Amino acid sequence: MTLARLACLPLLLLATPALSQAAATGSSSMDASIAYPETRRGDVVEEQFGVAVADPYRWLENDVRTDTEVRDWVAAENAVTGAYLETLPGRAAITARLTELWNYERVGIPVVRQARYFYTRNDGLQNQSVLYVRQGLDGEPRLLIDPNTWSDDDATAMAEWEPSPDGSRVAYAIQDGGTDWRTIRILDVESGQTLDDALVWAKFTGISWARNGSGFYYSRFPEPEGAEFQSLNMDQAIWFHTVGTDQSADRLVYATPDRPGLTHGAEVTDDGDWLVIYSSEGTDDRYDVTIIGLRSPEAAPRTIVSGMEHNWDLAGSIGDIFYFRTNLDAPRERIVRMDVSGDEPVISEVIAEDAATLESASLVGGRIIANYLVDARNEARVLDLDGSLVTIVEVPGIGSIAGFEGGLGDPETFFAFTSFARPTTIYHYDSARGDVTVFAEPEVTFDPEDYSVRQVFYASADGTRVPMFIVHRADLDASAPHPALLYGYGGFNVSMTPSFSPATLDWMEMGGVYAVANIRGGGEYGAEWHDAGRLRNKQNAFDDFIAAGEYLIREGITSREQLAIRGGSNGGLLVGAVVNQRPDLFAAALPAVGVMDMLRFDRFTAGRFWVDDYGYPDREEDFRALYAYSPYHNIPETGDYPAILVTTADTDDRVVPGHSFKYAAALQHADLGDRPHLIRIETRAGHGSGRPTSQLIAEYADLWAFIGHWTGLAVPGHE
Repeated sequence: MTLARLACLPLLLLATPALSQAAATGSSSMDASIAYPETRRGDVVEEQFGVAVADPYRWLENDVRTDTEVRDWVAAENAVTGAYLETLPGRAAITARLTELWNYERVGIPVVRQARYFYTRNDGLQNQSVLYVRQGLDGEPRLLIDPNTWSDDDATAMAEWEPSPDGSRVAYAIQDGGTDWRTIRILDVESGQTLDDALVWAKFTGISWARNGSGFYYSRFPEPEGAEFQSLNMDQAIWFHTVGTDQSADRLVYATPDRPGLTHGAEVTDDGDWLVIYSSEGTDDRYDVTIIGLRSPEAAPRTIVSGMEHNWDLAGSIGDIFYFRTNLDAPRERIVRMDVSGDEPVISEVIAEDAATLESASLVGGRIIANYLVDARNEARVLDLDGSLVTIVEVPGIGSIAGFEGGLGDPETFFAFTSFARPTTIYHYDSARGDVTVFAEPEVTFDPEDYSVRQVFYASADGTRVPMFIVHRADLDASAPHPALLYGYGGFNVSMTPSFSPATLDWMEMGGVYAVANIRGGGEYGAEWHDAGRLRNKQNAFDDFIAAGEYLIREGITSREQLAIRGGSNGGLLVGAVVNQRPDLFAAALPAVGVMDMLRFDRFTAGRFWVDDYGYPDREEDFRALYAYSPYHNIPETGDYPAILVTTADTDDRVVPGHSFKYAAALQHADLGDRPHLIRIETRAGHGSGRPTSQLIAEYADLWAFIGHWTGLAVPGHE
């Protein structure tokens, strides 16, 4: 999955915690008497394919930064939500424990350039992680970049970063207030000084240096003509920036003005001989691949893969021989060798498709390291260049693996391992000997062995076998049901694998069960699993999630009165849809930054890319499928709904906050019972990335207090 493609997705939110065990839930008079803000209902009704579609809250799509009526509505909603949350018991205790759990060292996977080791680190409660460098593996760390000094509210973050091949400079991207827009700057490593270079309007971009370090390739859009946080992103192109020059002097490398909807990402091969350009028109892993020979300044672009039918992800290269991970004739991916020395590329298979799903691959130390998903948990296999298995990298249990970046001749690489009760540990891998040693392991205030991690399989509505992780304290009494938090995503070929979150741990520490359902629409079992949960098959994803809840109840793990659900982005859509379809199944719901209006998602920022998973609202068959489950359009006039706390942010330019604004307004207008239906709107935040630690702790304290109250979870001091 290329960076450009990943960045276009409505992303998932990592983590979903829970609290402790308690008595049965019930609504109080305070819960029933919430006075929601008055929200103006417009008279917008549009006929689509013979259907009169009402959109009374169309005006809430307007930008909160410029529309005073929307801004006043946001302030009024936040005031009501804040007042309600203040009444919930245990919020202070939750905040205090979250702060303790979050206070552990977090180190990123190192990037090595000429004996310089670059990596991010957070000492625990720093709002933003900082960038360090070491001279040699065991050298003394030296601080290079500290984003915590960039703004008063710590909402300005360092996003993408990449050292030059000789390690003398670092190009890094600045993300302000959670937006997807980036400003790229350059740091001189020796002096620690930031150069004058400043590149604006970069978005959904990587940074790939020329081998000689003279500059780098990046992706950018034309400067928006107003509405920079809402307008559609079109006409992306690849540019080359020469260090020490103004952006106006950047060289246009590759563009497709005849196809303005395409996005483009570029990377230089390890030997510096080729520029590889990936072009796509949506979120699917379907690319055209174009190469430009960098040995000659006159080399013209040459397309080696056309048609945008399959995934092509470069694992590495040896001269004119490229190694690609691809789903060509392999729904669960395989590795092929492509010889580009002739006029037409010649492809041969290196590693055949496996029963497991091949998630990533890289050429390091003269071998291929292939990272597989085996029933939604990772397994890293080391193979010779002919595809024969050498070894399987040892890891400490069920979890997720990432990393193994490097070049063909590198003697070492690094990878990260994490699981639900194990914070990320960074490992050093010796490419020659196969030795695995710890590079950075955090000290934590809990014992991972005190938690049980298991995987179960359950049947969905159509009999499909679906995996689910269930995690809780090992000493939890299995003879009684407990408050549970079920998390899901189910889209865009994204796999839900085990990951650590201090917030999730807090939920389990208090006695809650945490479950992650690997529903269709994700990538856990390759293209077929993805296809089975998207477009007109989207209902399968909802059915899978509903069946996961039914399984947890049927097995006595939880009860209807104790079950909460959460999902973010596409997962917010998931939560909104299943609450409409089965409101009786859940006690509480937390839809975050969700895609809630399925008839207008393609009109804003990156939304146009999502037609690969959702379909086209202006095509009749797609419209009817979308209209049938669109969360905003399927809220009934009356009913008995679970407690709902919607979350979004004012600077979210991935899934614009109008989705959540309209959805919350519709919930509050309907007569849906006595439980609260509130919205929490963060300021100076976006879709999720770059958020300060303090902001995350505050939000999770609110979320856990809310669902703790409605699932009967006892928080410390309030049992």
